[in-house]
Amino acid sequence: MLCKLIILLSLLLNLAESQDLNFTFNGFRSTNLSLDGLAEITSKGLLRLTNDTKQQKGHAFFPNPVAFKSSSNASAFSFSTTFVFAILSENPDLSGHGIAFVIAPTRGLPDSLPSQFLGLFNDKNNGNETNHVVAVELDTILSSEFGDINDNHVGIDINGLRSLQSSAAGYYADSRSNRMTNLSLYSGLPMQLWVDYDGLKKQLNVTLAPFKFVKPSVPLLSLTRDLSPVLQETMYVGFSSSTGSVLTSHYVLGWSFMMNGQAQPLVLSNLPKLPRIGPKKKSKFLTIGVPVISISVVLLAISGLVYFIRRRRKYAEVLEDWELDYWPHRFKFKDLYIGTKGFKEKELLGSGGFGRVYKCVLPTTKMEVAVKKVSHETRQGMKVFVAEIVSIGRLRHRNLVTLLGYCRRKGELLLVYDYMPNGSLDKYLFDQPKVTLNWSQRFKVIKGVASGLHYLHEEWEQIVIHRDVKASNVLVDGEMNGRLGDFGLARLYDHGSDPQTTHIVGTLGYLAPEHTRTGKATTKTDVFSFGAFLLEVATGRRPIMEDLILVDWVFSFWTKGEILQAKDPNMGTDYIVEEVELVLKLGLLCSHSEPEGRPSMRQVVQFLNREMELPELSSIGLSASGLTFAYREGFDDFVMSCPSSMDKAFSHGSSIADSLLSGGR
Repeated sequence: MLCKLIILLSLLLNLAESQDLNFTFNGFRSTNLSLDGLAEITSKGLLRLTNDTKQQKGHAFFPNPVAFKSSSNASAFSFSTTFVFAILSENPDLSGHGIAFVIAPTRGLPDSLPSQFLGLFNDKNNGNETNHVVAVELDTILSSEFGDINDNHVGIDINGLRSLQSSAAGYYADSRSNRMTNLSLYSGLPMQLWVDYDGLKKQLNVTLAPFKFVKPSVPLLSLTRDLSPVLQETMYVGFSSSTGSVLTSHYVLGWSFMMNGQAQPLVLSNLPKLPRIGPKKKSKFLTIGVPVISISVVLLAISGLVYFIRRRRKYAEVLEDWELDYWPHRFKFKDLYIGTKGFKEKELLGSGGFGRVYKCVLPTTKMEVAVKKVSHETRQGMKVFVAEIVSIGRLRHRNLVTLLGYCRRKGELLLVYDYMPNGSLDKYLFDQPKVTLNWSQRFKVIKGVASGLHYLHEEWEQIVIHRDVKASNVLVDGEMNGRLGDFGLARLYDHGSDPQTTHIVGTLGYLAPEHTRTGKATTKTDVFSFGAFLLEVATGRRPIMEDLILVDWVFSFWTKGEILQAKDPNMGTDYIVEEVELVLKLGLLCSHSEPEGRPSMRQVVQFLNREMELPELSSIGLSASGLTFAYREGFDDFVMSCPSSMDKAFSHGSSIADSLLSGGR
């Protein structure tokens, strides 16, 4: 009986550990994987699924079961994975048969066949619903039996090899164009694949790109399908591969996986090297007249030396030893200079207290990005700043603007972000905008920013305090989703520890009263700023104007039972009354003068999703004097500490980071 109890406890512990499982293998040396068939881990740390053997298969699975559902009848969780693979064939024109990322009920697929079955199924069970198998295949052999469209394609398979969706291998380098760049899966070159399943949208996206290429924003395949009936409560994840008549080796160089989140990026520079195919080619340079060519080279070198020196100075960058840790995120200054046409004014997207932002089209990939130019005075300050920026660059959430990388040149730091074609939210709200948003669009933006801020506060590996939440720092993407951006003032600290900042940074009208007293920014100070943001979006007014304080103005309508009168008249008449009232009341609640009276961002998300009822404002001691005091205290403290900046900051709602940036980090 005791033995059975121990076994049961062990199973429960394994299941608990698999919840929100995540792992990252930058190479597989000393990695514990469940291998069968031809699969092996080479001395260099490569996962070799098959070798140069005909009609064979290989499997490699993560050894522990993964919880894909909370119960047998529940919906499947979201998951994300990425891996780098390579297919090396002895025949440059042929290959066989391919690799598949697979989710299966068992480790390994013992009854599966090689060749066209990819080590996944056999001729009897192919297509059976009882298989409970989801796979993404990278197939290099044409098979009309299974409906393949060509001999170099990517497909999504469920319970069988007749793909529900498939496409020729390739990627979309430009999100604005439908033109796909083709790839050869068996070129012998490494490539990267991303597989992302959204459990809420029931959508599976597959994206392919060349090695070291930024993940394209447009997936190669996108299948809307609920995987809940296919996936069991616990499953195994791994790879399957098979060979046919052509001698082919299938490799995986690195692998990252995460449940209920975005898989961590692989450190591509740390991945093991692939073996060379065939003998090393002899250089043609050695087979022709070396003396004659040497003379020509010397003459060319002399004539081009001056040009080279001048050009090198124009694009000169600074790279020190401590920056090598962040090399995978670094862009070439030359590419950014060319992409912004020399940082011309006509490419300027906007400017603020923390830098000027330019539109940039990268010359190599034609990808559109946004480039922010930031200055810093000291070498040590730059080092700390780069380390923190790169840490923030690992944030991945659909409602955060993604930091793609950086470049450093002399006293400037260039930050490269996703390009947001619709610009910042404030241009749709204030100063009689030409284009306004209806309530549905505004509520979508509000919920998105709340979700992003909740991720920063509670869901990432560290706590991130944004310190400058406001409409002008919320960007709108092509699908009108709100994305919180501008992390120039953000601070990170570990869960369970206290923030150490002691300088006041932020924007007037969004500063919590305790922040102005102590200089400490916390998650509750971000909630206060979010409250001002809610009122901005719902009313179309700035938090502080010459004749009124917005929160006091909204509160006055609530006391008269007419809070709906505070809404922005520009958003039209098509709105849901309960949602508008919820946002206005939640804005007041988040503006509570005491931090303890404000909700957490987790509660804010629950309020917005109607998962929890908003408390009555009268029951939590909210008063007009307290709300006005909260905003007025922050304003008065700033005026006393920085009177010369008061007029400009008050009239334009600008950030006070200009005067305090060097000490505020």
